[in-house]
Amino acid sequence: MINTPSPLYQHIQNLGIVLPKPSAPAASYVMSTHVGNLVYLSGHIAKKDGVPWVGKLGKDLTTEEGKVAARLIAIDLLASLEKHLGDLDSIQRIIKVSSFVNCTPEYTEHHLVTNGCSELLVEVFGDAGKHARSAVGVNQLPMGVCVEIELVAEISTDR
Repeated sequence: MINTPSPLYQHIQNLGIVLPKPSAPAASYVMSTHVGNLVYLSGHIAKKDGVPWVGKLGKDLTTEEGKVAARLIAIDLLASLEKHLGDLDSIQRIIKVSSFVNCTPEYTEHHLVTNGCSELLVEVFGDAGKHARSAVGVNQLPMGVCVEIELVAEISTDR
């Protein structure tokens, strides 16, 4: 018997998205946990070619590069959701995205960087990908990475 991907996975494939191997925690925490029908993902850092993407927006990186970093983080977040849940089909909606942008004090385009993540989530989940969010600038992030993002998702209780 041939397994046909669910409509969601077919859509992800049609978007050209390949989910990577999920990240492992880098310290004393877990990558995901859930309470009731909410899944909380720890902050995921930007990676370029599999290594931490280091740099400061407004100095080392452009807003467009930061947006690409945030999009790549969104793909990593999906991989972590899949690992935690077994598949992505039980996701009802994305509730909240919190984005931290490593930047100079003068940098003011955190929201545009974070759009890289938000836009991908809407591409994947449609209206269910629309979410509340925060996008803040910080002086530094772990390992000097340019962006870190965490996420909260609602899952079906039927599973």
